[in-house]
Amino acid sequence: MDDLFDFNNNAFNNAPLAERMRPRSLDEFLGQPHLIGHDLFLSRAIRTDRLGSCIFYGPPGTGKTSLAVIVANSTKGHYERLNAVSSGVADAKRVIDEARKRLKMYGRRTYLLLDECHRWNKAQSDCVLSAIEDGGIIFIGTTTENPYMTMTRAIVSRCRVFELKPLNEGDISAALRRAIIDKERGLGTYNITVSDDALDHIVWSAAGDLRNALNALELAVLSTAPDSEGGVSINKETAEQSIQRRSMAISESMFYDMLSAFCKSLRGSDADAALYWALRIIASGGDPLMIFRRIIAHASEDIGLADSSVLTLAVAAMEAYKHVGLPEGELPLAHAIIYTATAEKSNRVLAAKEMAKKQVEQSGETYVPLHLRNNNNTTFDKSDEPYLYPHDFGGYVKQQYLPDGVKGGFYTPSDSGDEKNVKRRLERIKARVESM
Repeated sequence: MDDLFDFNNNAFNNAPLAERMRPRSLDEFLGQPHLIGHDLFLSRAIRTDRLGSCIFYGPPGTGKTSLAVIVANSTKGHYERLNAVSSGVADAKRVIDEARKRLKMYGRRTYLLLDECHRWNKAQSDCVLSAIEDGGIIFIGTTTENPYMTMTRAIVSRCRVFELKPLNEGDISAALRRAIIDKERGLGTYNITVSDDALDHIVWSAAGDLRNALNALELAVLSTAPDSEGGVSINKETAEQSIQRRSMAISESMFYDMLSAFCKSLRGSDADAALYWALRIIASGGDPLMIFRRIIAHASEDIGLADSSVLTLAVAAMEAYKHVGLPEGELPLAHAIIYTATAEKSNRVLAAKEMAKKQVEQSGETYVPLHLRNNNNTTFDKSDEPYLYPHDFGGYVKQQYLPDGVKGGFYTPSDSGDEKNVKRRLERIKARVESM
């Protein structure tokens, strides 16, 4: 197979709109301005056919597979495409054996495109490791999961990792308008009229997922009977039904105003107001998981060590919601909201994080003190200060942990809730260490 778009016309015409509208080159690719640009590394590497093994990861519908396809179609090499869900060790070995023969006989490299690459287990990943190392194959993986957490470290360490982000509304709108007028691959052969509010609703409801938006547009067109003149008109009601998400009864700015009101009600310990705004957002079409994400953030931002159980409860409530769904899922949501709102408050975790982050930016390149380095017993002179094992001194010992020239003092506990106990504990530790 020399072109991922090179399949028979019947199969192509019957493919979903999202598949037919895949970008064929970087010029057609939308979004990801942090990766795709004339002077950016990824664009230069693709255009010059110098991109080695890499992994694209990010949310669904952001262009991971499309970007992998563009890489494959831009190279002079051969490529094979597998899906980690349905392929195994035998498939990988076949690709590698053929790749090595192809390279030896014709000097032609082989690209292995692996969708959902996080689904391969260690044995499957290990079978391609040596081929990646010796250049037998160029590995291009796509995944919705963070590869640093879900994939074999040996594979990740040999690949460049590129993170894709949800598309903005402008990119999704442009892609939909392109699909509406494209007569070769899109819906241009239909006499389509899509109202602005219908298009806006599809764009908003897609939440950065272009595949979801294109599927909704196609469903709306194919399920709408043409009028007497053969025209197909898509209004907002049809758009709502096609993407299976009710339209918000508010403007976009009002939506974010309500989300802000929810967050400030949590911070202000007003459980009633926080409940009201959360349920108002859901009633307007908002995603409950978005509310759970804000609760989890507030558990550390506004409560922190004043009550660490809030973070545990918030995560547990979100998992419970995922299992039971709506309407029952409103119960763990309400549980988490009330507990978070009424918990003792402290923003000292946020303050410590911001101070430490600022220090990292200001301090520039720093070095790990010799006595803290890995295998330190072989990496410093005997004249250097040795590492002191705290347990040999009753649990605490005075020694340098920060790099030279970096002062601490990032975290200062408050007297709120359980954090007052943390404050007393740190004071006892400091007094004990200073007395040594």
